Amino acid sequence: MDIFGYTQERRTERTLIAEYEETIERLLAKLTAENHALAVQLASLPEEIRGFGHIKMRNVNAARKKHAELLQRFESTQAARAAA
Repeated sequence: MDIFGYTQERRTERTLIAEYEETIERLLAKLTAENHALAVQLASLPEEIRGFGHIKMRNVNAARKKHAELLQRFESTQAARAAA
């Protein structure tokens, strides 16, 4: 029985795990030699989420922003390859 499991921070941690699993599946489905470096950067983002409380949430927000930017670059690399 974990009374802290219902806090916003713990719920966010569980959400992050699900988001990471989705990202990895998405990357693996479209992985090529050209976008490998971006895939590695995306897969490494959880390493940037450190701290507790408001510090951790600030790092989560920064990692999510970086995730969106890198994923957009990853997808545009895939789209450019498909157009060629």
